[in-house]
Amino acid sequence: MNERSAKPHPLDHVVLPVVNIDLARERLGKLGFTVAADARHPFGTENACVFFADKTYLEPLGIASVEESEASARQGNVFTARNRAFRFRCGEEGLSGLAFGSKDAGVDHQNFVGNGSSAGEMLQFTRPMRMPDGSESIAGFKLAFAGDLRAPDLFLFSVERVNPLPADRGALETHANGVTGIAEIALCAPDAAAFGAFVGLAVAQAAVEKTGFGVNIAASNAKISLMTPEGLEAYFEIAGSSADRGLRGRAILFIVADLAVTEAHLAANGVTYTRKNNRILVKPAPGQGTLFAFEETR
Repeated sequence: MNERSAKPHPLDHVVLPVVNIDLARERLGKLGFTVAADARHPFGTENACVFFADKTYLEPLGIASVEESEASARQGNVFTARNRAFRFRCGEEGLSGLAFGSKDAGVDHQNFVGNGSSAGEMLQFTRPMRMPDGSESIAGFKLAFAGDLRAPDLFLFSVERVNPLPADRGALETHANGVTGIAEIALCAPDAAAFGAFVGLAVAQAAVEKTGFGVNIAASNAKISLMTPEGLEAYFEIAGSSADRGLRGRAILFIVADLAVTEAHLAANGVTYTRKNNRILVKPAPGQGTLFAFEETR
């Protein structure tokens, strides 16, 4: 049996493969997000993150060096191997992974192994992080990976920060579109409920809430919704295919203080969007990768 912590893990960040970082920076900027400086991983990938006040973030992921990335994947790096597999199967853009915050990735790894859900060896690395004021610090990470052979297009992992990033990211956490954080991640599969235990293991959350369209798993700071294609269409107006087996990341629901501010910003930047009930929906576009939904805090 795995050991579940008293409190579920928080959602830490969302991995969004993109064709290239420059395109992601342009698209995310147009959507009203403040994008951090480019950062390079020591294994051939790179990112330009979008940080939120609720301490979650988006990680648009590009490939800085195909050679380094592929070499590391051959050497057993789960992160680059899964990125490579996702791009091969699903295209260069999408939502490929969810990371959950952890105080001990080693314990998580043992839990994943004990449940037959480990996706491979742990990964530990450091990288420089440049702050808006020009200062630089070294960020260190330990990652433990969970995988399900029935879901080759989504990987889940826990991240332990060995030396946390500076606490004051205020300038990076302020966004013209008014986004303050992530409320929900929508995952989709024809048999969505079948993946409840797998997602629950990664979140360290044993409780599963049944819904009309699947199940919800509550991280400590966000909801992970596992829904059928019908649910995805009802909530996010995405046409899903029942033939598309396995679990896929399909949408991110952001929290905003004032939806009118978000709408005005999108309109001013010529971004196409639709209104559905109390949400604004922006379909995937190059540099964005997955559907973005915006909803006011209630």
